[in-house]
Amino acid sequence: MAEDQNVNMNSTDVGQYDADQLTVLKGLEAVRIRPAMYIGSTGTKGLHHLFVEVVDNSIDEVLAGHASEVEVVVHRDNSISVRDNGRGIPVDIHTEMGISGVEVAMTILHAGGKFGGGGYKVSGGLHGVGVSAVNALSEWLEVEVCREGKRYAQRYQRGVPDAPLKEVGKAKGTGTYTRWLADHEIFGKIEYHTDVLAQRLRELAYLNKQVKIIFTIEETGESQEFHYKTGIAAYVEHLNRNKDPLHKVIYFNRQREDTDVEISLQYNDSYHEEILTFANNINTAEGGVHLSGFKTALTRVINTYARKNNFLKEKENNFSGDDVREGLTAVISCKLLAPQFEGQTKTKLGNSEVEGIVNSIVGEGLTEFLEENPNVAKRIIEKSVTASRAREAARKAADLVKRQNALENSSLPGKLADCSERDPSKCEVYLVEGDSAGGSAKQGRDRRYQAVLPLRGKILNVEKARLDKALENAEIRALITALGTGIAMGTSDEEEVELPLFTDEDGVETEDNSYDLPKTKDKDNSFVYDISKLRYDRVIIMTDADVDGDHIRTLLLTFFFRYMRPLIAHGHVYIAQPPLYRVSAGKDQQFYARNDEELEEILKSIRIKRDLKVQRFKGLGEMNADQLHETTMDPAKRTMLQVTLEDGVAADEMFTTLMGDKVEPRREFIEKYAKEVADVDWHY
Repeated sequence: MAEDQNVNMNSTDVGQYDADQLTVLKGLEAVRIRPAMYIGSTGTKGLHHLFVEVVDNSIDEVLAGHASEVEVVVHRDNSISVRDNGRGIPVDIHTEMGISGVEVAMTILHAGGKFGGGGYKVSGGLHGVGVSAVNALSEWLEVEVCREGKRYAQRYQRGVPDAPLKEVGKAKGTGTYTRWLADHEIFGKIEYHTDVLAQRLRELAYLNKQVKIIFTIEETGESQEFHYKTGIAAYVEHLNRNKDPLHKVIYFNRQREDTDVEISLQYNDSYHEEILTFANNINTAEGGVHLSGFKTALTRVINTYARKNNFLKEKENNFSGDDVREGLTAVISCKLLAPQFEGQTKTKLGNSEVEGIVNSIVGEGLTEFLEENPNVAKRIIEKSVTASRAREAARKAADLVKRQNALENSSLPGKLADCSERDPSKCEVYLVEGDSAGGSAKQGRDRRYQAVLPLRGKILNVEKARLDKALENAEIRALITALGTGIAMGTSDEEEVELPLFTDEDGVETEDNSYDLPKTKDKDNSFVYDISKLRYDRVIIMTDADVDGDHIRTLLLTFFFRYMRPLIAHGHVYIAQPPLYRVSAGKDQQFYARNDEELEEILKSIRIKRDLKVQRFKGLGEMNADQLHETTMDPAKRTMLQVTLEDGVAADEMFTTLMGDKVEPRREFIEKYAKEVADVDWHY
């Protein structure tokens, strides 16, 4: 069977099963019938993925050295166009298919220049279904190609060409222009988040310093140009712009065994690490071999330098990986011939040889830098020393919590009203502010599967404090204990610290024992985040519907993001939506509104009624238990928001801006978005 055909085994008569019962999906029909198989979903993610597929084709021309400019436009009719000055898709007739190269690329799955090494050595596309899938899922798509002084054009409707490719004029340069309108039959309402598009284009410009990308939104006339001559070094500066860096950006770029490795890093005065990894411009959010190679080399080099220069004494333990990565911002970009991706979302690099390549390159580059910049080296090591001491203090604090729990013959905090169900998949816990709200929640809950943990006051802002200080906070200790997962002091994936290598007379790399580095491995399980021990499937933040409630919710989300990020990534965190108003109409009717807009709609609908009473709840504690249950805790009636992690970089930036030390970025954020919210707390 041809590669571009899918078979659907569909039999309406169980007793009869022959060749006529097989439905053959030809060409792009399979994409339209099951679009999620090709682009992930038919929601917002899938809609934006069409954009990614087309842009990545242009960036592949950049990687191949044939393009230097890409222009992207979001048009008023919600179509998007992408133009590049690359070679242009081949226009000659494909010998086997009997149609033009353009039509092959636009209509045949698994067709493209990324197979067999003929068209591209390095590319971001993996499966060759990209632009053909975009064509299949668009109401219409237009393509223009400029090659050899001529301009060619073709138009498609839902993947079917109106006519063969034809020559339409002369052309001065070369390149490809693609414009498409996503199909409303597939995606429903076509609405793009232009900030998401801009973020991807900005990221691509950082990763490919040779390209200039122009992004225009026709409706507003807004146009942005992304071009960064220093590439990922500028990316690190951008990521640290709201933080206080300890030194200038460190950058090195080396090639080995057909693999090009770029590394950029900079330490800041925060307590959290941010390492972004890419393979052929694909964001490897799950990490992989290039990340592990980087981490191992970083730990080894800093320990070697610290011991060689007497920052670490003979009897002192080595720094752990978490110690040397505290306050680190880094970008790792690898470009290789045949990337192999693994993991749940296929965003984890698995090429085993790349780990050693990155390890070696980082070892060489960073060692040279530290030797040539002793003042910067001293700052980095002093940061690691402070981190190590704080981490030891955090361990002692965690041990104290354990001992206190043991003395109380219970591993759960006393204020927790637990549920009777012991299957975590059926349980949920409400995190509520204050004893008053906690009392109403405890009375209004279903004791079988709903637990309640009241938190007194506002928990510590962990964006401004290390974990050792956070563990001194009684509310944070209660929260950690109640959830049961432990906490992550860092990434908690520490490898054994390797001894430095030297090359002997025969050219063989051997472990250098001259510094007598003791090997260490952190096995303190209290700091290994284990999501399998989570005691509740749903962790629900339930705070008052006011500014103070918003602040408490943000503090909790900051803690989860910094120390329990898998909790968010696996979809366990929710935000309750309690009402702000109750409307009584006579004796029999009552309505609840979560905000002023809902209140206005309710009042419009019952305006003819008499005896209208509007009550504004000052807090959850003012609500009767039955009211709280009916509006916020009853699964059959409640509305909850699930917290998801769409973009780790954007989330990190948001928490740094809103909860960090710097006032000016927070002020700018509030001024920018003040018109979009009803209440703003202007007190810092």
